[in-house]
Amino acid sequence: MPIDRIGLCSWSLQQGNPQSLVDAVKETGLEAVQLAMTPMVLDPEAWGDCIERLAAEEIRILSGMMAPLGEDYSSLKSIALTGGIRPDETWPENEEMAGSIARLAGEHGIDLVSLHAGFMPDSPGDPERSVVIDRLRRLVDIHAEFGVSVALETGQETAATLLDVIADVERDTLGVNFDPANMILYGMGDPIEALQLLGPHVMQLHIKDAVSTDVPGTWGQEVPVGSGDVDWPAFLGIVQALPRTVHAIIEREAGDDRVEDIQGALRFLEGRTA
Repeated sequence: MPIDRIGLCSWSLQQGNPQSLVDAVKETGLEAVQLAMTPMVLDPEAWGDCIERLAAEEIRILSGMMAPLGEDYSSLKSIALTGGIRPDETWPENEEMAGSIARLAGEHGIDLVSLHAGFMPDSPGDPERSVVIDRLRRLVDIHAEFGVSVALETGQETAATLLDVIADVERDTLGVNFDPANMILYGMGDPIEALQLLGPHVMQLHIKDAVSTDVPGTWGQEVPVGSGDVDWPAFLGIVQALPRTVHAIIEREAGDDRVEDIQGALRFLEGRTA
């Protein structure tokens, strides 16, 4: 089974300081995280000792996450306009932040950072596509200087478009953080077909579930793992055949009891991968 370790997304726990994050992680019963690194570089006074506090409690950091500046997730339209590294107005600051995150990750042996790069233009002839490709090359090269790979989150474009973009970037240290729920939430295609297509490039998994929307142009709904539209037997069957071992990171971005939902996702996943 290519799943190596199971962890959780630190931002799922909505904690305001490193110690409360440590306490919440321990409450879930998990011992590993994907760590949100943007707060660490933007607010080092509050978050600067987070890595050390996690290490002191023997909580392993499996990967990092960069949240690009200026993103507005209030609607599909707003995130299409503001998301990732695509907007010109936020690119200089995001490039600078990427350097800080890459350096921090490299110093602490975190060898993978993921992010939503933004909605990729579908057409190879779109002038904006070449701009995004150049920025992705720069982003990946910045991280590679510190021995860190970059994984693009799925969902904001079809799997076919993402596959073409990866081919155009031409960097061995660029891959995919595959999130099946995001394909449903954004209405970007069947997650099973997407995983089959992107499988050779998958570096990490997000374990999350969702149901599709009945209203085109609006979000689907995130739900507890196992209660949505993801075909988990098919999904895990493909995961078993992935060409590399990957971490499975539980992400929960909705709901009133994140700890309980993460615990439920852990039981669900362990029951199907034992």
